[in-house]
Amino acid sequence: MQELIKHALPRDIPLNQAIVQELEAGNWGGFLAAQQVARLCLDFTLEPWQLAIHLLPIAACYSHTAVSHFNVGAVAIGQKGDFYFGANQEFANVEIQQTIHAEQSAISHAWLRGETQIAHVVVNYTPCGHCRQFMNELQGAEELQIHLPHRLNSPLHHYLPDSFGPKDLDITAHLLAKEEHHLIADHSDELINQAILAANQSHCPYSESPHGIAMLFKNGEIITGRYAENAAFNPSLPALQTALNFAYLNDKTLTDIQRIVMVEKPVKLSHKSMAEKLLQALSLPVLEYVEV
Repeated sequence: MQELIKHALPRDIPLNQAIVQELEAGNWGGFLAAQQVARLCLDFTLEPWQLAIHLLPIAACYSHTAVSHFNVGAVAIGQKGDFYFGANQEFANVEIQQTIHAEQSAISHAWLRGETQIAHVVVNYTPCGHCRQFMNELQGAEELQIHLPHRLNSPLHHYLPDSFGPKDLDITAHLLAKEEHHLIADHSDELINQAILAANQSHCPYSESPHGIAMLFKNGEIITGRYAENAAFNPSLPALQTALNFAYLNDKTLTDIQRIVMVEKPVKLSHKSMAEKLLQALSLPVLEYVEV
């Protein structure tokens, strides 16, 4: 990732040098804290949206596009000014529905870092209908602003007029809001406990079927993922995707994964078989499955 980023922008430009220094300080993870953003904006007389647009080629470096070979970068800006990178993630030899779009990538990245509301989404190509619907699930979707290099400050409803979403189904819990499914993490295996905690924070108001993923890396680090469900169903993002996406965006090596646990409460649906197929395609450890 380090070399990809260094080649994404000419290094003889002082702004690019400063960006590389900030990312290097964060071990090449696709994240800039609000303080880093403010410092870059002050030093180079930029508005945050201008910096985010400048960062899009770097965000696109985090893409994995085995199918399309077409890289998309995105930056989700949290309410307090944190920048969360996103990029499209594709997986060969499985259903195309397993793909993660760049906007989904940035938003789920923010969610797993504890963000509770996205104020802006900056992306290098116009959001597709899938992503517009996914963003409509967000807490604060009414205020969400979309920025493209050729069109700035457009509210989400500009791209999704006469929309259908959680409110049409009398759902009050929105994606990124705090949720609780009353799952108890009291297992003797800490990795299973982490998967339970992830499942407990799932957004699944339509199926009421939470699930979470926990991945153990060789260095002892654990990365988790949780389910993000959508009123239109198809834009939903399974927990394995959010975990893999987080690993990619934080420059983790998937071959360093030693164990993968899924905890699921399959009330109306199950993601077990799809997760198993994806892990097999990626030559990753066999899924350890726990039903609660």
